[in-house]
Amino acid sequence: MPPIVRLYNTFGSGSTERNSGSRVQLTDIDERLEEWKDGDEDVKSEYGSDISKEDADITTALIGEGGALGEPEVRRNFWSTSGGKGKEQDLDSIATQNFHRFSPKARWTWREENALVRKIDMRIMLWTCLMFCALEMDRANIKQAVTDDLLPELGLTTNDYNIGNSLFSLSFLLAEVPSQLVSKWLGPDRWIPTQMVLWSIVASSQFTLASRAGYLVSRVLLGTLQGGFIPTVVLYLSYFYKAHELTIRMGFFWTAMVFADIFAAFSAFALLHLRGWGGLSGWRWLFLIEGVITLVFGLLSFGLMPAGPTQTASWFRGKKGWFTPREEIIIVNRVIRDDPSKGGMHNREAISFKLLWKSLWDYDLWPLYLIGIFNHIPFATPNIYLTLSLKGMGFTTFQTNLLVIPSQLLHIVNMLILTYLSQMISQMSLVAMIPQIWAIPFLLWLRFVDASGVSKWTTWLVMSIFLGSPYAHPIQVGWVSRNANTVRSRTVGAAMYNMCVQAGGIISANIYRADDAPQYHRGNSVLLGAVGFNIVLYLSTKAYYVFRNRQRDRVWDAMSEGEKFHYLSTTNDSGNKRLDFRFAS
Repeated sequence: MPPIVRLYNTFGSGSTERNSGSRVQLTDIDERLEEWKDGDEDVKSEYGSDISKEDADITTALIGEGGALGEPEVRRNFWSTSGGKGKEQDLDSIATQNFHRFSPKARWTWREENALVRKIDMRIMLWTCLMFCALEMDRANIKQAVTDDLLPELGLTTNDYNIGNSLFSLSFLLAEVPSQLVSKWLGPDRWIPTQMVLWSIVASSQFTLASRAGYLVSRVLLGTLQGGFIPTVVLYLSYFYKAHELTIRMGFFWTAMVFADIFAAFSAFALLHLRGWGGLSGWRWLFLIEGVITLVFGLLSFGLMPAGPTQTASWFRGKKGWFTPREEIIIVNRVIRDDPSKGGMHNREAISFKLLWKSLWDYDLWPLYLIGIFNHIPFATPNIYLTLSLKGMGFTTFQTNLLVIPSQLLHIVNMLILTYLSQMISQMSLVAMIPQIWAIPFLLWLRFVDASGVSKWTTWLVMSIFLGSPYAHPIQVGWVSRNANTVRSRTVGAAMYNMCVQAGGIISANIYRADDAPQYHRGNSVLLGAVGFNIVLYLSTKAYYVFRNRQRDRVWDAMSEGEKFHYLSTTNDSGNKRLDFRFAS
């Protein structure tokens, strides 16, 4: 791409305000380009000799034919065009923003864009949510299986149960980056359905488990085949959505996971009643039937996942595809104009070892990786043991599976509120820290109250409200994506973050130990310590990103317009290392 066209991809005209805190626009580019074309030596001296007259001609031609760039966007929530505080979008105004991407001549209205986003939600987002339900069903149904005496029937202890959960998380973790690299090479539309088919075979084969070794091997295989699914789906969705749209949709994406847990509770209630049918345990039928359901979803995904916005035509989706040519233009340009880094690689381009290494050593994302390790530990450990704890308090197998549902419903509501709050006030660190505050009174109760002296229903109520906490994970996935700012960093960063989450899962699975049962006083003390550490970690992360942004502000503001022009037209800096990029905090 010619330097001056690259520059105009970053700069627009008519505004000196920063766009979303990340890119700066100049007021006089049009005039300066005309002066350059006329051979003005002062302008040539100011902006550098590597910007050719041909480049200027190309850019001026693109600018001149496009018409008015458009009215500013009123950021809105998932279901409304209102931007809050009485702001309403004029739906018939031009939707294109005042910075250029790929085709500066493309123009459309907000009415068209809003309708198209809803269409993407139904065609793309809904199916990815259903695929996530299948993932959650197969990785979490072990919690229902243990209520039907899986452990004693296989000769396992609770420590064996911990080892199985740890091996699953470790395998999931180790598979993250390799799976992401395969996906980037083959394309998410090919790799995700393949993953689903493969892990469904393993999930259903748990029907035949007969020993401790078989149990542990199945957990390893399942984790290996499921690893990388989540960051690959996030990358896939980024082809269709703007950054701020993706954040709230991540909330709905993880809502699908909770719905899967609720469905799993109801299905377990039904399937575990098959105990004795064919002379087999209910948990065997649970694994078999839910694995077959995932197999069906995987096969359908080969037809329901287009490679990208402009590649939806197929025998399964129709010869004309899901989007009209105009809709394809709108999707591509709106996404690239929102984040030019998404145009840096195509959807079947492999990441080289050099780019992988560069992404791994992106130290500006390391604070988010640390958050990924530790943030969910205070909740994950009690959640892993919830069904076992309820069974131990005297609830029946079927009561236990139904009593987990209220906490899941509360979890959904709180997660959506938290994600929406983050989007509205743009305070990632402070909003994501709220669940840690939520956990404190409940962990204090678990640590210092003797549960054997209170009603089992009181304990259930405390645990339900505790585990109905808000979930910051959707916020943090979007946070990593925004602060990566390139396709290769976003690809690797999403995998690294999820690896850290799985590392946290390994820690979580080993905090409650058999010698600390049934009150787990030592374990709950550790969880309280984790909450305190997490609060410090969130505040430190915010302070770090504020510091980094101020560093860049000082350098950028000290530059003249000519120096800025020259930097943006010639720099080799990319992603979050650009001087005009600002981190979300």
